[in-house]
Amino acid sequence: MENSVEVKKLSFNYGKVEILKNLDLNIKDGEFMVLLGPSGCGKTTLLNCIAGLLDLDEGQIWIEKDNVTWKQPKDRHIGMVFQSYALYPSMTVEKNLSFGLRMTGVEKSKIKEKINKASELLQIGGLLHRKPSQLSGGQRQRVAIGRALVRDAKVFLFDEPLSNLDAKLRAELRYEIKKLHRDLGNTMIYVTHDQIEAMTLADRIAVMKNGVIQQLDSPKKIYNKPSSLFVADFIGSPSMNFFSGTFLSENNSFSLNKTTFILNEYQFENKPNDMSEIIFGIRPEDIRLKKSSESLEFNIELIEPMGADTLIWLSLENIPFSVRLDVSSEYKLGDVINIEFDIKRASIFDKKSELRL
Repeated sequence: MENSVEVKKLSFNYGKVEILKNLDLNIKDGEFMVLLGPSGCGKTTLLNCIAGLLDLDEGQIWIEKDNVTWKQPKDRHIGMVFQSYALYPSMTVEKNLSFGLRMTGVEKSKIKEKINKASELLQIGGLLHRKPSQLSGGQRQRVAIGRALVRDAKVFLFDEPLSNLDAKLRAELRYEIKKLHRDLGNTMIYVTHDQIEAMTLADRIAVMKNGVIQQLDSPKKIYNKPSSLFVADFIGSPSMNFFSGTFLSENNSFSLNKTTFILNEYQFENKPNDMSEIIFGIRPEDIRLKKSSESLEFNIELIEPMGADTLIWLSLENIPFSVRLDVSSEYKLGDVINIEFDIKRASIFDKKSELRL
């Protein structure tokens, strides 16, 4: 499959502050790529560079085999959907949708055809004669998406489009955007700090930190095999549990003061040396309730009902950690339980480099 967007050796600075550092990113034709990371990681800056809203310090951007590095946004084959909607308040929905087309001299019949198609796809046909102030947040966002649709953009850029909406509406529009991608098949690049949006929408996720892509992979791979401590900690709600200790090569184990886990079931990518300092990570759902000769015994210190499941908090050598249980579990504070870690689903990192082992 050919690349739709290619970012080559891109660097961008705000004054003396380096925001993006020699960044490479190839996005396949028809792919839904999510740029994910905390505030200030450079994801929106990267999107704005692709859109042509910022000038690069170094590097190139290619869209549909066209070097657009120094082209204006209107000449880049893109449609952009902003967080703030950016609708013209004095214009009706129909005029907002058609504005860009009218400015470029598209025939009236063609404009009408495009608006009818977009409004049908986004279910906004009944809103065409309203103004933005008469619309809900979700309706405004649909109009903003429709404005990008009518331009016949090859690539759609979304800049945190759902962050101003409530949780229920975000879930509904996530579904709409996913369905839109399925129906159109266009390349989509989507910026968010919301990992749920990233996991549900993306074909691949680029997890960013300090202007650098930490991991670029499918949602499943990023969740199950994070490449670094940062990715492991950032992805997942609640976060992965972490324990800092020592690797003992003699019996292939992890030692945490008085507690030892045998790591025979773990598939090391790079096996550490004896007595290396490592970090053992395990997700709350990968801890099993089980009483055996190898299980550990704890008192329940906190219970958090979460609807579909329940989170209980325990403490191992003064380190709190969480376990995800089925909602039918009827434990109480202070109850004694036995657990085992599912070692084959754990993640182990070198303490110094913070990279996966």
